[in-house]
Parts: sequence; C-alpha cells; structure tokens
Amino acid sequence: MTVRRERAGQVATVVLDRPEARNAITVDLARELARAITEAARSSRVVVLRGAGPDFCAGGDVGALAALHERGRTATAELFTAFRELCRVIGSVPVPVLAAVHGHAVAGGFELVQSCDLAVVSADARIADLHCRFGQVPGGGSTQRLPRIVGRQRAMGLVLTGETISGRQAGEWGLAYRVAEPGELDRVVDEVVGLLLANPAPALARSKLLVSRALAVPLEEGLDLETRHVLDHLEEEADAAFAAFGNRRSVR
Repeated sequence: MTVRRERAGQVATVVLDRPEARNAITVDLARELARAITEAARSSRVVVLRGAGPDFCAGGDVGALAALHERGRTATAELFTAFRELCRVIGSVPVPVLAAVHGHAVAGGFELVQSCDLAVVSADARIADLHCRFGQVPGGGSTQRLPRIVGRQRAMGLVLTGETISGRQAGEWGLAYRVAEPGELDRVVDEVVGLLLANPAPALARSKLLVSRALAVPLEEGLDLETRHVLDHLEEEADAAFAAFGNRRSVR
C-alpha cells in the first residue's frame, strides 16, 4: 500500500506513503488516494492530505511513466487519467480537503495542491511546476488551474520558467490559505481544521460546490445556481441555520 489513513475524531488524514520515492505519483498511488479520500469523506467532516517523509510530493514517478510510455499511448494515458480522476474526487467529495504542504511540492505534487480546497504551506516549502525544465508539458492540471488561481501572467511564468517559489511566496500569490512558519505546520493545520469543524457540515458542502463551480460557468448562471442551492438548503436546514444565526453574538 502506498497510502496511509489515520482518523482523529471527525478528521481523516490521508498520507501519500512513498517517502523513499519522495511520494512520487504512480497509477496505483493515484487510484489509492482517490479511494482513500472517497472513503474518508463518508465518515469524516474534514480530510487532510499529507506527504510522508521530508516532502509533500515530488510529482509523477518518472520511471513509472517511462515504463508506461514503452507500452504505448493508451498505457501512458493511464497515469494522467488516474490523476485527473483523483483531482475530480477531491473536488467532488462534500467535505473540505486540505493539503498540508512541507518540503517539495513540485510538478504533479504542485498540481495536487492546486486541486485541493484549501492549502496550508510551510513558509520554507519549495513549490514549482518543473515540467518545461525537463522537456515535458504539464499533464495534471497546471495549464488550466493555475491561471484561475493566480492569473495569466503568474501562471505563464511558473509553467514556462519552472521557477521554484517558497511557501511564503505561494501564500502571497493566493496558492495557499495559510502560511506556517517552519516547525509550525501542524499547529496551523489544526487551527484551520478547527475553524472548519466549527461550521455545520451541510453549509460547508453546498458552499464548496458553489465556489468550485464559480469559474466554470458564466456569472449569471452561477448566481442562478447559488440561489437554487440557498433555497434548497433553507428547505432542508432552516431550523439549524436560523438557530446558528440567533447565536451570532458568539462569532468573533
């Protein structure tokens, strides 16, 4: 097994567990991650994604990709299809998926971070899309997600130059929700998880769906979608929603 799962109360932690390979992604790892996140989301309110060892994820496993390439185009596509499905799963489960990033998150590892709902990164993390530096083209979403996250210029620069940025810079560019000082990653992750757990799960699920769809549809269509979900939510959760609003004085 290349994925490890842990559980603490309402929080599931899913760990990429190939530290000897810097958690490089294979077809099996991508599929195991997708299954683990799907299963964790059924019984948890937050899923935290981590990497074992000194790095979050060093991207696709080059040796595995080369072996697939020798078998032809259809075999090669297995890796990209499995990774795309993993990213789809992260976006589709009804609970927040938070990436806790330390060490290197490069190439496919960086693309994995981009697919998560939230990221907390260590200030000294090393983040990059290295594909072009090694004569490759991003195949895990960077060309499509990055412009939506950081804008065209920064996305183009990161993809075409392969420049490595720090976790601190990633936070400044909007690639992370929080930046933790070195040695403080676990504390900041716990803090953000606590903020998520303080909110009702149905509201989180619908809000995640709506934010995820925001850039995929025109504004008016998105606003129509939002209105439908708000009305559906109030039909199902009105008592809890109005009770929470009545206790708003406890919110800081």
